[in-house]
Amino acid sequence: MEKRKILLHLDSDPQPSVFDRVVAIDSGVEEVLSYGNVKKDQIMSMVHGCIFTRHSRDLHHTAIYIGGSDLTQGEELLQEIRQHFISKWKLQVSVMLDSNGSNTTAAAAVRAATKHIDVGNVQALVLGGTGPVGQRVALLLARLGAKVRIGSRSLPRADSVCQSIRKSYPGSHVEAVSTASSSDGPLALKNCELVIAAGAAGALLLPHKIRHTSTQLRLAIDLNAVPPVGIEGIEINDKAQHRDGLICYGAIGVGDIKMAIHRAAIQNLYERNDLILTAEEIYDLALRL
Repeated sequence: MEKRKILLHLDSDPQPSVFDRVVAIDSGVEEVLSYGNVKKDQIMSMVHGCIFTRHSRDLHHTAIYIGGSDLTQGEELLQEIRQHFISKWKLQVSVMLDSNGSNTTAAAAVRAATKHIDVGNVQALVLGGTGPVGQRVALLLARLGAKVRIGSRSLPRADSVCQSIRKSYPGSHVEAVSTASSSDGPLALKNCELVIAAGAAGALLLPHKIRHTSTQLRLAIDLNAVPPVGIEGIEINDKAQHRDGLICYGAIGVGDIKMAIHRAAIQNLYERNDLILTAEEIYDLALRL
């Protein structure tokens, strides 16, 4: 008898995400078990509930999804989950990490960029680069070989993100830049062909007057759907729209790609029982769509 597809949905926030549950069901999951405010000390019993209830040959019908608004907490939950698998006896299930939608959104933004420019040979600026999505965007760009500036109002925070990326990809070209004042903008944008804004909702990160100081900018991607948008002049529905000599993507334009990636990632969890999907794996999956 074919086992039902079960998704254990672990959320670090008090209220488990409705968005994540709806997408799971639309992706073909038959049972979603959602838990909020999940802490590390609860993980062992939850993992055991996944791996000891079905024969090892049926464990690909069970998977774990990690959500919530805090990426750091999500990464800690993933690390804890992996410690309680018994890989020697194939007692494990596939896991996807997408706290704050950071991995699927970042994968969608970078995938959109690759449709128009050779990302491995550009100077890029990631605004809001210390947030969960910005960190993942910068990581993926650096992985592909881009020279990446990570813009933030806090230079120490941006430098910390750079150090983390270098740890994952030694030799990567990442640089922390300040965006604390209007005079910082032209310097941060100098020689950039690509800019991706991944800041907080409702925060204008790149005004017209600063964007127009750049003569080399070719592609602008804004991931903020809450007015005012992050890059002035981009509409949230833009999808490869040409504006003022730029190719532009807005949040909903990228969102179409993000949703396709998100659904495909959930579906991939049930192809085997040992997948771990984080930013890099989700981006590699996006390349096949």
